[in-house]
Amino acid sequence: MILRKYMSMLGIGSAKIDLQLPKLQYTPGENVSGIFLIEGGTIDQQIKRIECDLIMTSPDEEREEVIGTSTILSTKVIESEETNKMDFNFLLPKDIPCSAPDRIFQFKTRLIFNEGVKSADLDKIKIIQ
Repeated sequence: MILRKYMSMLGIGSAKIDLQLPKLQYTPGENVSGIFLIEGGTIDQQIKRIECDLIMTSPDEEREEVIGTSTILSTKVIESEETNKMDFNFLLPKDIPCSAPDRIFQFKTRLIFNEGVKSADLDKIKIIQ
């Protein structure tokens, strides 16, 4: 049991998060709704918070800009091998630019625990008119 605890603190067998969205294309001002799917690891872990940033990246210039952030504070314990779902909602700004070859949008999600390394997930979306 102690070995599994230390392994999860290193990221081996720790809980994982996945943002699941019903579609990949959105318009400016639209509400993006989906779910966070949280799968427990080999031991019980206490969630500290879930952070989800909408990032605009420019691959050519290797630059990132945070468009907005959603944070959920929690004291929930994810039991080993347990699967949980949490609602996700994010209102896109009305003045957000559309996607282009040099402008990529993605949600960067992080599951942060009281102990152990964080779990991360990236989900690309496309902004269209």
